[in-house]
Amino acid sequence: MKKVEKISDLSKEELLELNNIYAKNWLAHDGLWFQAIEEKYGMEAAIELDIKAWEKFTVIEAKRIMDFLGLEKNSGVAGLKRALAFRLYASLNEDEIIVESEKVLIYRVKTCRVQYAREVKGLPYFPCKPVGLVEYGLFAKTIDEGFETEAVSCHPDITNPNYNCIWKFTLG
Repeated sequence: MKKVEKISDLSKEELLELNNIYAKNWLAHDGLWFQAIEEKYGMEAAIELDIKAWEKFTVIEAKRIMDFLGLEKNSGVAGLKRALAFRLYASLNEDEIIVESEKVLIYRVKTCRVQYAREVKGLPYFPCKPVGLVEYGLFAKTIDEGFETEAVSCHPDITNPNYNCIWKFTLG
């Protein structure tokens, strides 16, 4: 049992642990909400509503990360690289961020808690490409309005089985 009364009493290590707990809780809620919609109305309706939520949430998340990091608007590949590393689930998935050039960034997710949770529950993989195009596309455009986002490999269109998804961000 921890002998603390409030969050500000926690050590750095405890704060990092709590951050992971908060991220897992958020992701669990997101997944349970999605599965409730999927069960009642079907996958198509769940994806449609998920997209509507991500259209707003991803912009809020990006702006808050930009404020926290002091990132300027239109901070390019360097800004997107920094911001991606601070997303709410950054500590939950195993990912890689590769800067191919000053105009191109590749983001690869090797382990995905969402897909893993569905697999454990015996559910089919979530066809996240349409949601991901909105989520990652608007996140990147919030960081820099010049970004175009492409799904290189993403459920249901996996072209590289070593990753759950691969996204390419190109500055136009």
